[in-house]
Amino acid sequence: MSYRQIFYQIVFGTKYRKMTIAEQHCEQLYKYIWGIVKNKKCHLYRINGVEGHIHIFSDLHPSISLADYVKDIKVASSVWMKSNGLFPDFEGWQDSYGAFTYSVKEKDNVINYVKNQKEHHKKETFQNEFKRLLTENDIEFNEKYLL
Repeated sequence: MSYRQIFYQIVFGTKYRKMTIAEQHCEQLYKYIWGIVKNKKCHLYRINGVEGHIHIFSDLHPSISLADYVKDIKVASSVWMKSNGLFPDFEGWQDSYGAFTYSVKEKDNVINYVKNQKEHHKKETFQNEFKRLLTENDIEFNEKYLL
């Protein structure tokens, strides 16, 4: 038996950062993504977001790469969102994403952070939040790719 603990907070936005995730239907989107996560043998601890981006806090099963995991979530949810009529302005997800690892000691704080996204974004823009997450995790970035 193998044991693992790989916590990721994954953040990605809508194409062109358009506000296309309708609040009245976001719970249905989150449940759909939860199904994808379960099918990948991962555990979803929290998912939330606002009209222009989402945060997924989950573990990562060792049988799947992070890139494939994110790609599968983005592709399947994009097809679902475009086909069900609940998100008529949704064009797709942005190509890139952020993925940040956490220890078990940080787990509850990250869960609460993701849970409180709507409140959080009354004070901080997505662009500033994303830059802060990159900086806090010592990830070098080029401003031109964040626009």
